[in-house]
Formats: sequence, C-alpha cells, structure tokens
Amino acid sequence: MMTVAIWLLTSLLMLVGVIGVIVPMLPGTALILIAAIVHWFLRPEDVGGWTLGVLAVLWIVSVIADFAGVMIGAKKFGGSKWGMAGAGGGALIGMFFSLPALILGTIFGAVAAEKVMAKKTGRESLMAGVGAATGFVLSTVARLACAVAMIGVFVAGALM
Repeated sequence: MMTVAIWLLTSLLMLVGVIGVIVPMLPGTALILIAAIVHWFLRPEDVGGWTLGVLAVLWIVSVIADFAGVMIGAKKFGGSKWGMAGAGGGALIGMFFSLPALILGTIFGAVAAEKVMAKKTGRESLMAGVGAATGFVLSTVARLACAVAMIGVFVAGALM
C-alpha cells in the first residue's frame, strides 16, 4: 500500500512539473527533479544515483535553456542588452498573471527598454520584442523536451 502511495505522489509531482513548464509560477523541471529525489529517499531500491545524476543534468540544461532562449532571441532580432533586460523584467511581471501576459510582458518589456533606454526606432524596438517572444517560446519547447526526457529517464531507471 505504501509503495502505491509513493508512486502516486511521485507521479502527481511530476505531472504538476510538466504543467509548470508551461504555466507561470510553477517550478516545472525543478519539481520533476524534486519528485525523483523524494522518491529515491522513500524507495531507494527503485532508482539509482546515476538516474538522479542524469535528471540533475537535464534540469541544468532546462534552466540554461530558460535563460538563454529569451536573451538569444532578442539578440538575434537586433536587441541590445537593454532589450534583453526589458524582456526579462516584462516576463517577470507577466508571469504573475497568465501565459499570454507572460509572452506579452516579454514583448512589451523588450520594446519599452529598447525604445527608452537604447533610443532605438519603433521598428527596431518591435523586432527586439518579437525576438524575445520567439526566444521565450523556443525556450519553453526546450524545457518541455527536458521535462519529458526527465520523466522518461526516471521511468527507465525505475524499470531497470
């Protein structure tokens, strides 16, 4: 009975983690890693240290993808350091509301920072905002891929 409860807890935490990759204010891949660590503490015979190590590496990749996506997106579309900072600030504010607000906050933050701080034209500012939003979407896809891979590695490790 306890084994079933532990597996249900692990599954629920991992499901919430996958949702958290997409929904703002949930820790996403970190929650998947935490679920695996909790499972390991409660049932160490199910997963080994190598499995947790691989999960930790995938988590690090997801964190890097999260930060790098917006910055690279803004930069590739002509954004400056101001646009990248504005995109980060806009995303931070938008995440408290909804996924659309997160994306719009990213765009607006980059556009406003480029326009005000970098003194760029409206078109250049808008391009930086579009780049930041594109980077955000790509980083979300990368984090989702990491989340799916993390769950796959955990399940494979538990079955072996």
